[in-house]
Amino acid sequence: MQVVDVKKFEEDFVIYFGSKPKRINAYTLASSLVSIADAVKSANTLVNPGYNIEVVVEAFGEGSFKVKVKTLYKGAKNLFSKDNLKTITLSVIAAYVYQNTLSPDGEINVIVNGSEVIIEHGGKKVVVPREVHDCVKELEKSDRFKQSIGRTFEAIEKDREIDSFGLTPRMEDEEPLILIPRERFALLSSPLEIEDNQRFVVEIADLHILRAILERGTRKWEFVWRGIKISAPVLDEKFYGDFFAHKIMIAPGDSVEVKLKVYQTRDEDTGIFTNNRYEVIEVIRHIPRMKQTSFEV
Repeated sequence: MQVVDVKKFEEDFVIYFGSKPKRINAYTLASSLVSIADAVKSANTLVNPGYNIEVVVEAFGEGSFKVKVKTLYKGAKNLFSKDNLKTITLSVIAAYVYQNTLSPDGEINVIVNGSEVIIEHGGKKVVVPREVHDCVKELEKSDRFKQSIGRTFEAIEKDREIDSFGLTPRMEDEEPLILIPRERFALLSSPLEIEDNQRFVVEIADLHILRAILERGTRKWEFVWRGIKISAPVLDEKFYGDFFAHKIMIAPGDSVEVKLKVYQTRDEDTGIFTNNRYEVIEVIRHIPRMKQTSFEV
């Protein structure tokens, strides 16, 4: 299991823009960097009251497209000792982005202890110092901070050449430690209003059918989604119309590509969203099981 320690994101980090052409639109780059800088300043106000922070672009690197961002701290009127400075602002940004873009198709295991929070998800273990985790929880209450992060992801979502976004400690890293695929951008570009710690996300998913309920209604089918067994009703009336018109024949082992609505609840202690129920709101296509063909010699 890969281990990611967000403490590695201290005074600088590398922003990774994943794209096939090794280039980036100048407006996309400028808009995203300004918004990230605004988010860093908002976070630093909480982390280091009395310290000003400057965000500078230090280097560009090879790869899809990489930008190294460095923070420079300055005590306001020299009232504060360097001993009070906490170089965790970028760690807070990394933890916030990761926790709010966790894939809803994976099981999440969260371990909370006195000194750190450990998030196990998708073959990755992310270690978040408790101090960083507590700052993330506080910043979730800040509209200014969330809007700055949102503008960052809005800028890159508009650029169709950007297929992923990442954060990593070193320019030499071939793959970023934290990698956000394009389909997760919407989770931060359009922050959802959260009532009673509830939200939902919509995923394009390939579901393997374990048990089909071939009648209209809210009875739950059983599926396997990337190795996870889930239950969900199929609410697509057109799909049932095609089935009863014999345009679709369902057999054991078939799959369907769908729009899956995933309802999530945020844990009060960790601030992490976990799945609690699912709905198939549209069946995009039916995928018959591959059958082995015998050949006569």
